[in-house]
Amino acid sequence: MREGRQEGTVRIQIRIDEQRFEATLTESAAARELLSQLPATIVMRDHGGVEKTGRLPSPLPVDGQPEGADPDIGDVGYYAPGNDFVLYYGDQSYHSGIVVLGRLEGDAAARIADLAGPVTAVIDPASD
Repeated sequence: MREGRQEGTVRIQIRIDEQRFEATLTESAAARELLSQLPATIVMRDHGGVEKTGRLPSPLPVDGQPEGADPDIGDVGYYAPGNDFVLYYGDQSYHSGIVVLGRLEGDAAARIADLAGPVTAVIDPASD
């Protein structure tokens, strides 16, 4: 597996149809486990008009993480109770079980918000 790294950060690439999005992950056990599961193809659905969610191949560890989080628009997250990878494109309030894994780059959140209905996301370590 080749990890996208730049100055101590780890980046992933998310492809949905012909669009590509980049994200920078935080340093955590959950993010490291996510990287170990890549590449992954995930069917994602809109949830609540604020996020796209899709089940990961295996659960991520949440030891040492806060009980929940209030993710910002543009965050990449994990919803532990559903084992879901999450892309936040709207304002989600605090919810127990959310772990923020990182941040989408540029205008990715706005572009993801424009994608109607279910999508198939291919997630890979970013290549530099």
